[in-house]
Amino acid sequence: MNKFFLRVSIIFAVCLGSSLTFVSCKSKAAVVNVTKSESRSSANKIIENYYNNKNEFSTLYIKANAQFANEKQTQNVTAEIKIKKDEQILISIRFLGITMAKASITPTSVSYYEKVNGNYYEGDFSALSQLLGTDLDFNKVQNMLLGRVIDDLKKGKYTESLADQVYRLDDTSDDNTKKSFYFDADKFLVNKQEITQTNEGRMIQVVYSNKKEFNEMILPLAINIDTYQKKGKTEINLDYNTVTFNEELSFPYSVPNDYKRIIIK
Repeated sequence: MNKFFLRVSIIFAVCLGSSLTFVSCKSKAAVVNVTKSESRSSANKIIENYYNNKNEFSTLYIKANAQFANEKQTQNVTAEIKIKKDEQILISIRFLGITMAKASITPTSVSYYEKVNGNYYEGDFSALSQLLGTDLDFNKVQNMLLGRVIDDLKKGKYTESLADQVYRLDDTSDDNTKKSFYFDADKFLVNKQEITQTNEGRMIQVVYSNKKEFNEMILPLAINIDTYQKKGKTEINLDYNTVTFNEELSFPYSVPNDYKRIIIK
């Protein structure tokens, strides 16, 4: 369990996670390619409608149940997530009410410590990127927790299709990195996103469900993240139990003096 908590600390600093029980397109459903002559939304219109959804807050507090699993073991924990928009994410992981790990993420750094082995890590996003199967930065981590698209959709080139009232955008700008984004045809909220990096042999899928409308935004209360790499599969399931916006939050984070720094390659 020690090594697992180490992984949990890093992954949660991501947070990543996102499996919301999304009902994906049925395998036998007909996929309709959208052309300019049809009345369905073009890729640009889908992107415009998506960005028109509200995302206005200063701070966000989340209390969640989290499950982490790989081929060897499964661990259930609770998590406290604090977000100061565009500035900092602080995650505390607890097991049986005891804080086992804490992680701080800023636009320039990723830091965490875990109590079981008395270790801590300070570095950039490379370790998170390796664990989650895609290149990450602060905005991508923040977006994942908020049920938002990981990438800036305005920078890609997309083809679009429609099946079962779900729009799908496929990014065609990079032969090695395949990206697909799925939006409901009603409010243009993202239901699922998939990123595959062929040369690196890794893929991440993030699914959002149980969406709830707040004054500040519509937030998924269930998130599932599945990552696939050559060394195996990791799954993270998050269920948000408590959500509050725009409260004054503190972000205390300090590594105990006697903890040993580790290097993650």
